[in-house]
Amino acid sequence: MSLVSFPTSKDVYIEVDGKRLAAAQSYKAKTSRESRFVEAFGSDEPVGTVGGRVKYLVELSRVVICGGSAAEVRFHNLSNFNIVVVRPDRKIIYSGCEWSGVDEAIGLNDLVYETVTAVASSRMEVAL
Repeated sequence: MSLVSFPTSKDVYIEVDGKRLAAAQSYKAKTSRESRFVEAFGSDEPVGTVGGRVKYLVELSRVVICGGSAAEVRFHNLSNFNIVVVRPDRKIIYSGCEWSGVDEAIGLNDLVYETVTAVASSRMEVAL
């Protein structure tokens, strides 16, 4: 019987210059594509479809700073970073990321958690 492992917060992180900057408790990724219909003059229905640009939107929840202090790390200053998701059989890397939203939340006697929403220019899967 093989043991199946599920990704944990140590497996979802923001990486800058090859160094782990912050870890996320969870993530949500949405890929969309600007597809269009191909229409022919005089036809009532499309004759086909054409795929367009692909867009990647990644939302990281409960993000905590890994190295350094929270005072040194400013998500608002991040540019061209990677978001890495490690799964049991592969690693998914969203690269060329730019943040599009940063939300902060703090509870009494708790760490500051942030939600970072980013857009990525590319997505790559690497087998482990």
